[in-house]
Amino acid sequence: MNSDELRDLQAPWKEKFRNDPQSAIATISTEGTVDFDAIACRINDEADTPSVAGLHPMAGGDGSFACAAEKLLEALVGCAGVTLAAVCTAMEIPVDSAILSAEGDMDFRGTLGVDRGTPVGFTEIRLLFQFRSSAPDEKLAKAVQLAERYCVVAQTVKNISVHWASL
Repeated sequence: MNSDELRDLQAPWKEKFRNDPQSAIATISTEGTVDFDAIACRINDEADTPSVAGLHPMAGGDGSFACAAEKLLEALVGCAGVTLAAVCTAMEIPVDSAILSAEGDMDFRGTLGVDRGTPVGFTEIRLLFQFRSSAPDEKLAKAVQLAERYCVVAQTVKNISVHWASL
């Protein structure tokens, strides 16, 4: 692909975002299921997106490649899920199942240079822990607190709000 082809792919998006700034805002999300036996977290990737990174469709991509921003959310879910499994195992917290999901809001006017005042990247990331467990809420809340504290990706990406709920 050359610069003219890239400009042609992105031009309609840029024009749309100039005319309708709200249309540039997207929420990207991912989910993972925690495996407490293996101390692992399987990312629920229904799209079967290859692990080759490319442009997000709202930046001119055709969707055939993974968006690096989506992969960041997958890394967050994976790391937090593995850390949660380790914490719950160490604390002997009984958990029947746990699902983690992450979503982040992005305004594509920033990454496409449509509006220099618009931030590039996620403006907020939300990480949700959902449990099916007989453990008291206080223990689950403590497990989430420790999972966040010891999750390498969460500590690297500090613009995250963490929540939890029963399944």
